[in-house]
This record gives sequence, C-alpha cells and structure tokens, in this order.
Amino acid sequence: MLILNKTVRVFSISSKRKIYEFLGSFTFHPGKLFLHKLVLGIETSCDDTAAAVVDETGNVLGEAIHSQTELHLKTGGIIPPVAQQLHRENIQRIVQEALSASRVSPSELSAIATTTKPGLALSLGVGLSFSLQLVDQLKKPFIPIHHMEAHALTIRLTNNVEFPFLVLLISGGHCLLALARGVSDFLLLGKSLDIAPGDMLDKVARRLSLRKHPECSTMSGGKAIEHLAKQGNKLHFDLKPPMHHAKNCDFSFSGLQNVVDKIIKQKEKEEGIEAGQILSSAADIAAAVQHTTACHIVKRAHRAILFCQQRGLLSQTNAVLVASGGVASNLYIRKALEIVTNLTQCILLCPPPRLCTDNGVMIAWNGIERLRAGLGILHDTEGIRYEPKCPLGVDISKEVGEAAIKVPRLKMKI
Repeated sequence: MLILNKTVRVFSISSKRKIYEFLGSFTFHPGKLFLHKLVLGIETSCDDTAAAVVDETGNVLGEAIHSQTELHLKTGGIIPPVAQQLHRENIQRIVQEALSASRVSPSELSAIATTTKPGLALSLGVGLSFSLQLVDQLKKPFIPIHHMEAHALTIRLTNNVEFPFLVLLISGGHCLLALARGVSDFLLLGKSLDIAPGDMLDKVARRLSLRKHPECSTMSGGKAIEHLAKQGNKLHFDLKPPMHHAKNCDFSFSGLQNVVDKIIKQKEKEEGIEAGQILSSAADIAAAVQHTTACHIVKRAHRAILFCQQRGLLSQTNAVLVASGGVASNLYIRKALEIVTNLTQCILLCPPPRLCTDNGVMIAWNGIERLRAGLGILHDTEGIRYEPKCPLGVDISKEVGEAAIKVPRLKMKI
C-alpha cells in the first residue's frame, strides 16, 4: 500500500482567507430546520471535480460537477498536473454551487466526506486539502472515503438493497469483483492484473483515431467504441477472451489491447493508409473488442456468483449483482450480464448512468452510510493522508482460484 509521507494539513494564509470569504458568501436561514443528517461529499480522485449534499433518507439536495473530459480528449489522455490545476481552479466554485442548490449553509452540515483513496495523487490532494480547510473552519466531523466503496454502495441510494450483495466495478481506472457484506466489509474475489477495461477501450479508440470519425468526435473512447460497434460485425475478427483457461475471477485487458493493435497495423497495411486515418473496418474492430470484453467480464462475474452461492455467501435465488463504474453504462455489457443473472436466478442492478461515473453524490451517500454506522468518522484530522493505491476489502482471490469453478459455456446472443 502506498501512503504519501506528506499530509495536507498546513494551509497558506491566502488559502485560509479564501475559505473565510467562501463561507461568508452563504446566506443563513435561521427559520429553517433540517430533521435529517446532511453530508457534503467532495470527489477529485481523477479528472472530475464534483460535490453534492445528500441527506440520510437519500435525497440529493444539491450537486455540481466540472468534467475535464473534453480537454483530456484533446491531449490523448489524462495528464496528472493538468488535472490537478483544473481541480484547483474549479473546486471552490463546484462546492459553492452544490451547497447553493441545496439551500444548506455550511454550518448546517453534519459532516464532510471526501475521497482520499485510491486515485491520482495530485488530484486526491486538491480535494483533501480543500476539505480539511472547510473542516478546520466549520469544526465539523470529517469522513475519508474509499472511492470504490462509494461506487459499490451507490445502489443503496437508488434501490432498496440489503447486504450481502455482489459488486462488479468496471471503469477507466478500476476493475474488480467483490462481495459487499457491510458498509466497510468487503471480500475481494478478483481484480484486473494489469489495466482496467475502460482504459483499454480508450486506447483502442485512440488507436482507431475515432476522434476523427464524424459520429464520434465528441465522445469518450468507451462511448465511441459502443456507438461504432452497433454498425459492425463482432465475429469478423476472431478475438479470444483473455485468461480463458484460468479458473479464477481475475481480469486482464492488456493482452487484448496488444492483439487489437496488431490487427489495426495489419489492416492499415492492407488498406494502404497511415496511422491516424480511419479504417474501413473500424466498426468491425469496435464490435469485436466490445464483444470480447463483455465475454471476459461476464465469465468472471458468472464464476463469482457460483463461488458465493456454493460457499453460502449469497442465496441461491434473488441474490443481487450490482454493476457500477463508467463501463457499466455500456448497454451491450449490461445485456451480457443479464444473460448470466437470468441463468443463475440473480437480479442485476445498475445505478443510473450519471451515478455510474465519478460524482459527488456517491461520496456524500457513502458519508451518510458511515455516519449512520458510526464508522470512520474523524473529529481530529491531524495526520490524515491520501492513498493513491488502496485495495478494497479482504482479498480472497487466491481462495476463489483454488476452488477452480468451471463455468458453463453461454450463448451470447445480444
């Protein structure tokens, strides 16, 4: 586990002055009484600056977000110092917008919850520094949030879901399967051994130069692949799902990316075009990559369900599989997961698309969950640190592999 040596406890006089001015900009409502706990959530783990105010009944009172996606699309990927600077420029405005929309003054908050792990170090530092200044001035409890835990628990905001349930988190930076047994009680069944699926799809989209495609110019890599795949033949290229013979719940996507890169090079040679131009077979490649990715994810999820059911960790019927994270917004992958949940008599639940990607609502809700459970509430923030790398829960992936559960072959008719 990587824990940075420097804390973000020391603030400059100018930054403290800004916080005073920030707090002084709010109108107080003396006649207003909030009957429920209120948490401000702040998220800056990657490239989105987000904030939200949520009450303990799950009402989202106010939220705001500043996305850096458009800028990073132009640069071909996230550049951490650039992301850090954009967070610095926007965090005060975003928090102010969320609080103003909620009509909650900072003094009425029950606590402030902020992502502190895992994520980009420079980005995490901005959110944590700003939050600690607020906590210092308002004398409110601080709740450090694990980014993946927040994704996992979002479904309890939108649906009536009791523990335990299975969680599949698939995004641009993460990929894992875990059993959620409580607010901060997770068993890690498997994770990506290299890159995340969203990262792989983004790289394939860049290699296909889909930014130059008239239908995909404003889309992220993953969205562009999904859009173009609808026009392609998924069986035109014979791509094998990664780790086909490994009977565990771990993932791998770098090998698939390398195979696709070789196919693209070969097709460019055949068509006599240079890298950076659109291939005539781009839609077929997109469809094949999406299908292979879905098959790989689904097989791992299927094995996780069978493992949990065999060990008595999940019920044999009506167990819940939650799919969250940016890649879980892909409708093709969702339909593939539905094939498995129907076969295993499980229920597939996904948060609405806007809550699948990074947002302040999930951080605030995780804060509410921890506040109600009395878990990880800090009244003294001395020495608090951010952790760019931090696993979720107790890792039992070795035990899953030793069980060597054979998964029946599925017909993926989507």
